[in-house]
Amino acid sequence: MAAFRLCALLCWLSITAVAQPHAGSGKPSDTLDKEFHRQRREVLRQQLPPRSVAVLFASPVRNRANDVDYYYHPDPDFYYLTGYKEPNAVLLLFQSPQSVNGKQVQEVLFVQPNDEMHELWNGKRQGVEGAAKELGIATLANTDFDSFKFDTANLQQILIKSLPHDVRDDAADEADLYSLLGQFKSKVKYPANFSATRSMLYGIVREHGLAQSEGVVAYIQEAMQQEPNLEADQALQGYLQAKDMRARTKAVAATPKQKLDAFTLDQVLDAMREVKTEAEINLLRKATSMSAVGQIEVMKAMKPGMSEMEIQGIHEFVFKKYGAQHVGYPSIVGAGNNGCVLHYISSSKPAIPGSELVLMDVGAEYLGYTADVTRTIPANGKFSKEQRAIYELVLKAQEAGFQQCKVGNAFNAPHQAAEAVIADGLLKLGIIKKREEVQRYFPHGTSHYLGLDVHDRGSYGPFQANTVITVEPGIYIPEGSPCDKKWWGIGVRIEDDILITDKGWENLSKQAPRTIEEIEKTMAQPSALDGFKLPTLD
Repeated sequence: MAAFRLCALLCWLSITAVAQPHAGSGKPSDTLDKEFHRQRREVLRQQLPPRSVAVLFASPVRNRANDVDYYYHPDPDFYYLTGYKEPNAVLLLFQSPQSVNGKQVQEVLFVQPNDEMHELWNGKRQGVEGAAKELGIATLANTDFDSFKFDTANLQQILIKSLPHDVRDDAADEADLYSLLGQFKSKVKYPANFSATRSMLYGIVREHGLAQSEGVVAYIQEAMQQEPNLEADQALQGYLQAKDMRARTKAVAATPKQKLDAFTLDQVLDAMREVKTEAEINLLRKATSMSAVGQIEVMKAMKPGMSEMEIQGIHEFVFKKYGAQHVGYPSIVGAGNNGCVLHYISSSKPAIPGSELVLMDVGAEYLGYTADVTRTIPANGKFSKEQRAIYELVLKAQEAGFQQCKVGNAFNAPHQAAEAVIADGLLKLGIIKKREEVQRYFPHGTSHYLGLDVHDRGSYGPFQANTVITVEPGIYIPEGSPCDKKWWGIGVRIEDDILITDKGWENLSKQAPRTIEEIEKTMAQPSALDGFKLPTLD
């Protein structure tokens, strides 16, 4: 999935085996266990400031239309720390033991209680006892959160992420997320004018304001464009107006440190989720294997006249066959000029001409962890001269990016290497006249982290071992571009999922053919779907 340049401030700062379907109706054997989540909570706790509490909420239920909701997807951070996958939940994680309701506790998870009527319609809930047993954490009903007492006055900091702001109020449920958020705000005396963005900017200034002033200034200015009311903030203006190190040091020292902190928790989670455990890497291996097989099966099944939606369906069928519940993001299948739209998700072309390329950016999500694999193939099985030239250039750029995937290298090193190759190649082909014009045809970044999110958390600092990133250069020449018309409508992206280790890098998605020779050879093979015919609808 195309990685855009505006990743985060910290960009400034700094298969061999095919996954096998699992049998039976029980939980897959590679599901993350409660010990994984307990360890993640303990790692987080060790990094919390003294006398602090981290407060995390489950993600909202999203409405599709009328009385139909989207399939619920847990908040990745909440799942990472608890393993709980149901809505309307709160986690309190204390830095040191606290006296709560007469007991010494360091963590409490509030969950949906069992409810016979709700479970009749929507399926079995874990409930309080089930969650406590299966997740290994002190658990209470979410209906107890309102009366739950903890001494906020004795806490130095209350760490939060930006709270959900588009939450529906289910008036019949006194412990839905809307109610839980209101109860929390009452407990901590949440200021009416509190800005999570302001809190984050204060933290960035304190953390990076001296060593990385250029990036911090740019980030503050961008934030002020998004939230103009921040322009009146005296502390931020004091930092922006500092002209030398002495003035900057004074401005950093004067930056308020708020009790309600929307910066620290994100920073800690970024660092934690960037480096994967062995169990997480195994899940990513399986997700990428599924995605690679999907690419292979589509290559074999692809015929001129197929629709974009049909191609998307084959990919997603393969994922389901291997036990993936979801895709990691909306599948991108774009033929011809549609392939030049970076996040094209409508799959609306009914019949693909044989002369067009088909860009397929699809990824299975397996047990919460998502792959992100892109291949670009010719609908008729053979690349034209112009398609071949662009494809070979992108492939060369990707190879250059791979070589930069080393521990200690800057996060943007793969992009710099890939962009240099593409700029040279486009100049040589006469598509651009100046190197700086390369961004017209290669407008996105080359890499992003991968894990529980397709654009996963990370520090954007130097590469560390056991980090998984994408390497995905691309060239997109939409119709009407200021170049020879023979190039119009060619969009090529090649994306692989790369594990960075102390010994180098490993391509987790290498099973999916990448070279022109491999792709054309695979597309010439018969498909299991060749004889699949459906009756004509009236």
